Amino acid sequence: MTTPERGSALERVRGLAREVAKFGAVGGLGVLVNLGVFNLLRHTTDLQVVRASVIATVVAITTNYLGFRYFTYRDRARTGGSREVPLFVAFSLIGLVIENGVLYAATYGFGWDGRLASNVFKFVGIGTATVFRFWSYRTWVFKALPQAAPPAVAEPAPAVRVAARPAREGGTRSPEPAGNK
Repeated sequence: MTTPERGSALERVRGLAREVAKFGAVGGLGVLVNLGVFNLLRHTTDLQVVRASVIATVVAITTNYLGFRYFTYRDRARTGGSREVPLFVAFSLIGLVIENGVLYAATYGFGWDGRLASNVFKFVGIGTATVFRFWSYRTWVFKALPQAAPPAVAEPAPAVRVAARPAREGGTRSPEPAGNK
């Protein structure tokens, strides 16, 4: 049996699938931005691998915030800069550490620093951090609006009785003055 507040299990799964698809669309664009900026920096500058990756991640985070706020989670509560932006930045920075930690370990821990290896481990880091970001953004940053309560059934208003005075000698009745009962 379904409850009006929660919906059926199938409806919840469908809603989650739509959310994952939207998150994936924005995230896919973010991956392209991230890898594009990373490779552009690697090929045009002398920046070290992880520094180039951190810059690329920050550019992608900015792109992703706009996509998440105005596409993926546009129907979620808007808490503005007071809560949403600081939480997004905090969780994004944790994701940045996860993502670039994988690349750092591969590059400096194992010596895998060729162009292909850097891109592979950059991608693996992005994937690992994405799981964390999806959970944290949907749980803490872009909170779901509370389910609307079903409209209350209005009870009929009590009937108003107007007491009438007994008929006068002339046969007409007049309403009882207010306050007399």
